[in-house]
Amino acid sequence: MKRLLNALRRGHRDERGITGLETAIILIAFVIVATVFAFVVLTTGVFSSERGKETVFAGLQKARGTMEVRGGVVVSATGTPLAVTGIQFAVATTAGGESIPLDPDADNNRTVIAYRDDATIDDDVAYTTDEIVGDTDKLLEPGELFVVHVAEADIAGTPNLAANSRFTLEIQTPVGAVLDLTRQLPAEIDSVMQLH
Repeated sequence: MKRLLNALRRGHRDERGITGLETAIILIAFVIVATVFAFVVLTTGVFSSERGKETVFAGLQKARGTMEVRGGVVVSATGTPLAVTGIQFAVATTAGGESIPLDPDADNNRTVIAYRDDATIDDDVAYTTDEIVGDTDKLLEPGELFVVHVAEADIAGTPNLAANSRFTLEIQTPVGAVLDLTRQLPAEIDSVMQLH
């Protein structure tokens, strides 16, 4: 009986198997926590890069949707004494640019022209377009050239288009940057003037 008690005491003191099992459980827990942490880090990185890609593509779309002025701004005047009656300028898309709608009669998704000077603000000026190079639609596509006409009579209020006065036309496309044309009239008004 004494032998049996000693054997039981020795078996009770020998915990090598239990220690190995505890170590294995702790090791498995560390591996699982590290795996979850790595998954979270990778998912966050993928999400961040996707958001960055969306931002880059949005910037490219905005840059590609802009137009540029080709040549100068031409101002015409009639009457005695000469008074400015109209402003015109030629536009085209930028290199690699996307199509821009130039239909002044459209209800939505249209290009808007705003007029500003020291006396007048008009956020939606009526304008007309003439297609110089293109395919007879009202969409300014790469390789096409349109002339935009703004009549002085179509500007709301009393525009200050006298000698030495400054004016700004803002061409606001549905997608892309605003094209800002600021010009100053010369000291003497002629019937046709090109402003640079």
